Amino acid sequence: MKQTEQLANRLRQVILNGTWIANTNFKHQLKDLEWKMATTRVESLNSIAVLAQHIHYYISGVKNVFINGELNIRDKYSFDFTPIESESGWETFLSRFWNDTEQLADLIEKISEELLNQDFVNKKYGTYHRNIDGLIGHSYYHLGQIVMIKKIILGQ
Repeated sequence: MKQTEQLANRLRQVILNGTWIANTNFKHQLKDLEWKMATTRVESLNSIAVLAQHIHYYISGVKNVFINGELNIRDKYSFDFTPIESESGWETFLSRFWNDTEQLADLIEKISEELLNQDFVNKKYGTYHRNIDGLIGHSYYHLGQIVMIKKIILGQ
């Protein structure tokens, strides 16, 4: 299996369908979660919805690089979102999250192995491989937070 296929599969696993690393994934944790629980804050922690939106922000931004060659996201805006205020808003967000993840995974699969070792937009950001791998690791980090916050809310 090519590295690009491995990276695409790892992204799908953390967001859409895997259980190997964390025994869960974003979709499993969020698909049946009511919007009120998703937007509930526990003390000073981010809400589950904000953490999911944060990861989607990066997925969407990296996807844009693959499509347009432009990096339009900035870390300082990665937690700035319009609040989700309804179940339909939550469902719309989740649909976009799943679709953008699958689209990015498809794009990753199609790039050349050579591109993986090239600079991601700018030399200061490192290679495509480093950024994709970082996105996956970052996703697992916040998935763990989501699992813990969900347990606190449910009193487990």
